[in-house]
Amino acid sequence: FEELSKARPGYGFNMEESGVVEGSDKSHTWHIDPLDGTSNFLHGIPIFAVSIALEREGQLVAGVVYNPATDDMFVAEKGQGAYYNNRRMRVAARRTLPESMVACGVPPLARVRDHESFKRELSAAMAKIGNIRRLGAAALDLAMVGCGRFDGYWERGINAWDIAAGVVLVREAGGFVSDFSGGADMLAKNEICAGNEAIHRQLVDLMRKL
Repeated sequence: FEELSKARPGYGFNMEESGVVEGSDKSHTWHIDPLDGTSNFLHGIPIFAVSIALEREGQLVAGVVYNPATDDMFVAEKGQGAYYNNRRMRVAARRTLPESMVACGVPPLARVRDHESFKRELSAAMAKIGNIRRLGAAALDLAMVGCGRFDGYWERGINAWDIAAGVVLVREAGGFVSDFSGGADMLAKNEICAGNEAIHRQLVDLMRKL
């Protein structure tokens, strides 16, 4: 927050730890999660990241996700491509859910209200998807989609600061990102589906029916 405030005076902030900080420049907002994957971090599991995205006039235009435990850096800028440790990222080429590995988020005990809806999602997904994984860090889930390790990703009840940078990564790696209805309101609706064109479409069709 301090460094970005110096580098870009007036920009607003939307941060997990500090909430919304209004800036004098209303056209720019940083979306920041300083520690995505907190539970992993606390348990000594090296799957966590710093996630920073820039929104300009309502459009996400840049994102960076960094895992300090593994020194993995994912960066993307609108129209400039996405890069993993300076190597170009591309989404995977698989076309069907049965041959795919798809990541998701599992609501913790603190979000017990979401358990029933997630059970319906998981049941439907298990009947269609080859393999399902849960890393516990949404920013890295999306980064893995962007570099082709995961074929897709879905999650409900996710915050803007968790996914904003990953949205840019996936798009710039040739993928598609949307809310469960196929629209572009991921940040407002707190839900997301991501993948290449075919996998994204199939995930949206699956989630839309629930």
